[in-house]
Amino acid sequence: MAEASRQRARLFGIRAERLARLYLRCKGYRILERGYRTPVGEIDIIARRGRALAFVEVKARRDFESAAYAIGQRQQERITRAAGAYIARHPGCAELNLRFDVILMAPGGWPKHIPGAWRPKE
Repeated sequence: MAEASRQRARLFGIRAERLARLYLRCKGYRILERGYRTPVGEIDIIARRGRALAFVEVKARRDFESAAYAIGQRQQERITRAAGAYIARHPGCAELNLRFDVILMAPGGWPKHIPGAWRPKE
């Protein structure tokens, strides 16, 4: 991929995450973290609404179908491990209803929020 193309994709992703945070705020969520990084994985957004704590992955692609297929099993596992690291650092959050959400983004469309997009494997 050419450098200019990579730069456009990165900026597209940054804008998508910014729009996803705004979208969640409009739905009554409080953003606790963005770009939360750990040695075991990264979480785009950590947000809370009431007793729900959502670990949110944002995927922006040219269409919603491509965005949906961009979240594979390995990525889900990395996000799940990063969520475990977050809970270990914030033990009070363990009492909340933990959820793994996805927000899909594509040009010309509204964000698609999928609460509880997956459950961690036991």
